[in-house]
Amino acid sequence: MRPSGRATDQLRQVSLETGVNRYAEGSCLVAFGHTKVLCTASVEDRVPPFLRNTGKGWVTAEYGMLPRATHTRGAREAAKGSQSGRTQEIQRLIGRSLRAVTNMETLGEIQVRIDCDVLQADGGTRTAAITGSYVALHLAFQHMMKIGAIKAMPLTDEVAAVSCGIYQGEAVLDLDYDEDSNAEADANFVLTGSGGIVEVQGTAEQKPFSHAAFLALLDLAGAGVADLVQHQRRALGLA
Repeated sequence: MRPSGRATDQLRQVSLETGVNRYAEGSCLVAFGHTKVLCTASVEDRVPPFLRNTGKGWVTAEYGMLPRATHTRGAREAAKGSQSGRTQEIQRLIGRSLRAVTNMETLGEIQVRIDCDVLQADGGTRTAAITGSYVALHLAFQHMMKIGAIKAMPLTDEVAAVSCGIYQGEAVLDLDYDEDSNAEADANFVLTGSGGIVEVQGTAEQKPFSHAAFLALLDLAGAGVADLVQHQRRALGLA
């Protein structure tokens, strides 16, 4: 029995609320159960130096956790003067995930900066951030098309992410903190709406897991992301 009482292939309750920031070109408050992340997309009329005069755009991301996002207060990284390795790794993952489904040539020399702020953490903050960031990015691109900044939608596919793990000997979908902290193995899957694999992060926490177990996790993730994509489409008014 999972601590939450969910079936092995059941996501937590998912919500994607759009338009939550009046200033950002795109915004989405995403919730995977008790995990809540505010995702905003800000459009900038400049690109990194390595892309100047190439006609190509860029999508990048920043990630952070509010001090009381967890059981105990964590110090702001700005106050400490540096980002943790975990923060840097997650924000790079978010950026890679979004760039995987963005046509940079269609975007032109424009950069979209995604900010992901974790309001409350209960496991799966990076997967929730990727899923919500796609919605914020899509909304930003819609805004850019509306004002004539770009002529066509730069997105080539949806992208979403979900965690899976082996908990008490069973493959389960979308781990919350109680499961994640006690899992025998856990993995994060970033997949596209058409089923393509963008990135897989998997770790054996106790002992190595088998090829068959990995395929079971991949199958769970595929079904979970397909469900998340439907949530994204509904949030965007496309389904």
